[in-house]
Amino acid sequence: MLSQRELFLKHLAQTSDAPLTLEVERAEGVYLFKPNNQKLCDLISGVSVSNVGHSHPKIVEAITRQAQKYMHLMVYGELVQAPQVQLAQKISAFLPSNLQSVYFVNSGSEAVEGGVKLAKRFTGRPEIISMKNAYHGSTHGALSLMGSEGPKRAYRPLLPSVQHITINCVDELERITTRTACVIIEPIQGEAGVVAANKDYLLALRNRCTQVGALLIFDEIQSGMGRTGKMFAFEEYGVVPDIILLAKAFGGGMPLGAFISSKEITDCLTTNPPLGHITTFGGHPVSCAASLASIDVIMQEKLLESVGAKEKLIVNLLKDHPQISSIRSHGLFMAVELGSFTKVQAVIKYGLENGFLTDWFLFCDTAFRIAPPLIISEEEIYSVCKIILEALDSL
Repeated sequence: MLSQRELFLKHLAQTSDAPLTLEVERAEGVYLFKPNNQKLCDLISGVSVSNVGHSHPKIVEAITRQAQKYMHLMVYGELVQAPQVQLAQKISAFLPSNLQSVYFVNSGSEAVEGGVKLAKRFTGRPEIISMKNAYHGSTHGALSLMGSEGPKRAYRPLLPSVQHITINCVDELERITTRTACVIIEPIQGEAGVVAANKDYLLALRNRCTQVGALLIFDEIQSGMGRTGKMFAFEEYGVVPDIILLAKAFGGGMPLGAFISSKEITDCLTTNPPLGHITTFGGHPVSCAASLASIDVIMQEKLLESVGAKEKLIVNLLKDHPQISSIRSHGLFMAVELGSFTKVQAVIKYGLENGFLTDWFLFCDTAFRIAPPLIISEEEIYSVCKIILEALDSL
């Protein structure tokens, strides 16, 4: 009989020629458990998905309760479904007055696709501008926005009229013109290795977009839902976008995304032509129920208030190790810079064998990721940092 690993390699399409092939039997809190019951502290959170931990009982309860009522009923936008309505109202309460119209989708890539389509439809303009080293997803349109040529070269031709500028370079903002439908930016670039926009740059970007009539899109797919210590990273800057994109942790562990704007802007998708964006499973009621429960957990357990102290503790425990050249951190969103992919690989291997799961960044393979669930305790931080230091000692 073939093992689960052999069946995985035989029947599941692979994303690389060297997958981790880590077999997980169950997950709970901040831990993944292998079949031999060895536990690994999850320092990835499913790439910023499991912000409230794995199998949180309140989320499991919400999923079960909704599944017993109804699951999929109809394509998004036709029926009044309580989980969708309640979630749209709840998430809007955390957002400024110009971000109150929510379009639910399935994933981050679809949120990007929908947000860019919305900007092009509303402005009637052809050009999209994104950032170098940006990551916005793998679908054809989202791939066009990727700020690195390597991953997309094999798939050209992609979308026309896409430009890339450099984050924090004010001089390049003059390339945003009256041809530009939108500028899309991650306030904190995830796959670049946790590289943040500075406040002056975002203010200048906001002003330039307003000046020429381009829409400003913030991709908060990784940085949103409490990862930085605020519900959304843009709150730290005092800069408000025209469209915000959510996914990953937004679903509380279930597949869910959204692009959110003003009603004036989103209404342009309803006519000429109607069904300007359509999705079968977007806003699935079970996913919306999970999202509602996850927001309740974030607020009731005061997770936002504890992120800063947990960030400081991790940085203080690790920063003096001689193998670490720097730690870039924004809340529990961290890149530990080692300056070498070989060293990063060694840390990943040590972690898998001794008690933690981490990885590198798509456009920064010299640093490893620390982005644990926000529920991680002080005791768990001390425990996993001890193993990380052991891994660094072994280099």
